Amino acid sequence: MKSISHETLYRSLYRIRRVEEEIARVYPTDKIQSPVHLSIGQEAVSVGVAEALKPQDAVFGTYRSHALYLAKGGDLKKMIAELYGKHTGSNKGKGGSMHLIDVRVGVMGASAIVGTTIPQAVGFALAIRYRGDRDRIAVSFFGDGGVDEGVWHESMNFAALRKLPVIFICENNFYAIHSHERARHARANIVERARAYGMPAERIEGNDVLKIYERARRARQAITAGKSGPIFFECMTYRWRQHVGPGDDYDQGYRTKKELEPWVKNDQLPRIGNLLAPKKRAAIERAVEREIKAAFAYAEKSPFPKVEELFTDVFA
Repeated sequence: MKSISHETLYRSLYRIRRVEEEIARVYPTDKIQSPVHLSIGQEAVSVGVAEALKPQDAVFGTYRSHALYLAKGGDLKKMIAELYGKHTGSNKGKGGSMHLIDVRVGVMGASAIVGTTIPQAVGFALAIRYRGDRDRIAVSFFGDGGVDEGVWHESMNFAALRKLPVIFICENNFYAIHSHERARHARANIVERARAYGMPAERIEGNDVLKIYERARRARQAITAGKSGPIFFECMTYRWRQHVGPGDDYDQGYRTKKELEPWVKNDQLPRIGNLLAPKKRAAIERAVEREIKAAFAYAEKSPFPKVEELFTDVFA
């Protein structure tokens, strides 16, 4: 069994957390030119899955995809420049936080429209099958709100029917914006619904990065060995910050600080950090802080797109 380095996990978790904390700090200055949906609290899902993948594997994300982009190896400087609306960004400053992409490392794109990247991942998996590539898979990330979209059902059925090399990752943080899952679903049975389409499906409790990694690793191995078609994971997690923006929203009446407390207590960042020697942990943190400082400086100094860019990368 392949073991995962605690140093690798900690660096990824810490890097994502600190990047987003810095985004939250800078956001009120209006230097960041797009809405931001922070992944603080949910990092374990992206990190656990991404560490189980290979560079050639393709991931498709939601508008809350900073964690996925960074965990899969996306360029941090280009990400921050994109948030600043700069020409050096991952989308030349045109997409912002919700449309990150880095094809070089398999980040095929994120979308602001709920559910849209689910069929894209399935289509990519179909292309993998047609090309006969036995060591490549697609992974679709979406929230619990995404399963309310008709395209989720269509994609699940098609992937199961064609036995496609795709892993479905539902990041269930209980809320579609401000609507709790139980206000939208008669039963909390997302994993059961996935299983009904004819694929292995499992709920992973506790935001456990090690368990998520191990389950994703086994799933990828089964798919590439030809022993399984699509596999579904419902990863229970929780966002600490507001739906969109840098602050929190516990005064808005739809959730309470008490609901957050067990998730903070079970935070995977200190959990993994405590498995490291103090000197090693401190060295990782110093290196990440230098990288983040350089990324924001790069974004600050980068130019905005020229007017001519209005007419590039468009259909008409």
